[in-house]
Amino acid sequence: MTLDLLFQNAQLINPETGTVGQGALGVKDGQIAEVWQGAAPGETKAAQVVDCAEKHLGPGLVDIGVKVCEPGERHKESFRSAGRAAAAGGVTSIVTRPDTLPAIDSPETLEFVLRRAREATDVRVYPMAALTKGREGREMTEIGFLLDAGAVAFSDGDRVVTNTKVFSRALTYANSLGALVLGHVQEPVLSDGAAVTSGKFASLRGLPGVSPMAERMGLERDLALIEMTGARYHVDQITTAQALGALARAKGALDMTVGTSIHHLTLNALDVADYRTFFKLKPPLRDEEDRLACVEAVGSGAIDIISSMHTPQDEESKRLPFEAAASGAVGVETMLSAALRLYHAGYLELAVLWRAMSLAPAKRLGLPQGRLQAGAPADLVLCDVNAPYTLDRFALQSKSQNTPFDGALMQGKVLATYVAGEKIYERN
Repeated sequence: MTLDLLFQNAQLINPETGTVGQGALGVKDGQIAEVWQGAAPGETKAAQVVDCAEKHLGPGLVDIGVKVCEPGERHKESFRSAGRAAAAGGVTSIVTRPDTLPAIDSPETLEFVLRRAREATDVRVYPMAALTKGREGREMTEIGFLLDAGAVAFSDGDRVVTNTKVFSRALTYANSLGALVLGHVQEPVLSDGAAVTSGKFASLRGLPGVSPMAERMGLERDLALIEMTGARYHVDQITTAQALGALARAKGALDMTVGTSIHHLTLNALDVADYRTFFKLKPPLRDEEDRLACVEAVGSGAIDIISSMHTPQDEESKRLPFEAAASGAVGVETMLSAALRLYHAGYLELAVLWRAMSLAPAKRLGLPQGRLQAGAPADLVLCDVNAPYTLDRFALQSKSQNTPFDGALMQGKVLATYVAGEKIYERN
């Protein structure tokens, strides 16, 4: 057999085995055909050979919770620009959020999203659909029809369904169909109008804050409803130590997984500093103790998934007083470089990062990606984890450049990205 593509002299990152070591990898017909420890056998033939020069090769990242602003706000982000940003960041699969204008709450809107994704992107796109119509929390969507149309999960994004009867009915119906539901666990009344996490820093800056306990309160409610309905559930972001304590008794007993955002793992509440609105997120950045607790939870597996929570915002919505500015930051292109901060600081190993950013999200969604094994899709990222650079937000591929890492020294560059064995990005 002649391979289509052969990667030689690579440091292979295998999140399933938790190992990183020298090896080679062959690709045939869009799939991984063979993985070798050390060099490939001398008789191996390939149409194209890539010498990785001891750089790291791992599964492409699978990013849950990417906001693409089609339909409704293409000036912030389109499928074309989001696809370019994902490829430049080593992300080969994006799971898109339904918080568009209008919300993705009907098969017709979902079909539009899938068609646009096919036309405009080289990365794989898996859309979520809204859990309730218009994301208004009053009436659940046609979950069965949306599943048939291609929805991989259901969520109202950062809007909490406050009516527990509606929420429990939606969870029960989703459970009967085996559908995955994503939830944003914040107590909505306490969180309303908050710009930062409450504490001394918020008081000194005169900004409205929310107690970290709001996250635990929202989580406790959802845990009770999951226990009652038996639904498959994923928490989009856990960001506080208080909420992590509540998870300990639930993780093994319920069909649930837990995520967090790369920004909450690498930044803290003090980064807001002089009212820098690129650091205004939802939920807000937390204290350093919370950040470290979440990093430790990723290492232990208590937090399963790291995502970018990519949320494009235009200049007009960010160049406002901090309290009035829109929440959110772009992250799909910078997620890997930001995550490598945790590796270089000695907090997390590369295989652990890839488990949380590739294998775990793929497994939760029932996708074959995220693995370095024969038969898996050849969705791959080649990167130099040690290469330093200063991030310039105007060089990002996203239409919106609202990144909190603007001007920051980063370490780790994506050299090339492959989907089904086809190169979709190469760094100049």
